[in-house]
Amino acid sequence: MTTAALTSSATSAEDAPKATNMRSLSRALEVFAELQRAERPQRLSDLARACGMSLPTTLRILRVLQDFGMVSQTDKSYRIGPAVLPAARSYLENDPLVVSSRPILQQLATQTGLTASLYTRLGFERILVARVDGEAPLRYDLPLGKRLPLTLGAAGKILLAAAPAEELQQVAAAAVAAGHEDNSFTADVLRARLPEPGVDYAYSADERATAVMSVAVAVPNRTGPPTESISLTSPVEAATEDMLKAGVPELRRAARSLSSLLEGSVY
Repeated sequence: MTTAALTSSATSAEDAPKATNMRSLSRALEVFAELQRAERPQRLSDLARACGMSLPTTLRILRVLQDFGMVSQTDKSYRIGPAVLPAARSYLENDPLVVSSRPILQQLATQTGLTASLYTRLGFERILVARVDGEAPLRYDLPLGKRLPLTLGAAGKILLAAAPAEELQQVAAAAVAAGHEDNSFTADVLRARLPEPGVDYAYSADERATAVMSVAVAVPNRTGPPTESISLTSPVEAATEDMLKAGVPELRRAARSLSSLLEGSVY
């Protein structure tokens, strides 16, 4: 065997454990993400089924996550553990996106009287990272950090407005897999929900939450497709569609201001 062949064989042998470790990490994060989506503690069998893993593999992952406090167990059910709280606190206090958005959302809510929210995209979902309540309280409690679909709600749809067909197919498939949409949901159905070409805002009513309407714009991103959106939300009895859309100019100004602030930070 030549020296080059020996070197190649040795490199492959060294890379194999690394690939296995990365695969294990990926699976652990997948289980952790599934627990984040869940509205209640999950049984081992449900987690294994949702993640497409065997029961022994899922159990091994859960035990490792438990060792680090990322997962807690009660009887035969698993839930997110207390170790996530220090990480969440650090994010809320130090992340440039959250810190920069707070005064902007406060001003937006004061000017419009509506609830102002900021969302960031995470894979094929979106997460609420900041919110300032308006004059009319919403009928539901939406906690920070909750995973939400991109396919429902103005703040999600606007992030997909310029997405290519291939990405819409991936988003649609992921929404079905995560339980956000039923099995009949397709990319064509998703496309029909998105804003018309040339429209830079999205509107929704009674989509993700009943008796709630929302309008949203994307935060400009000079390095690629937008990953954040700002929305104005109101219960249906406190506003009309026209009143909500009248806030779009303020939304645009807020989005541009946030984009400018983020441009000067490492984000």
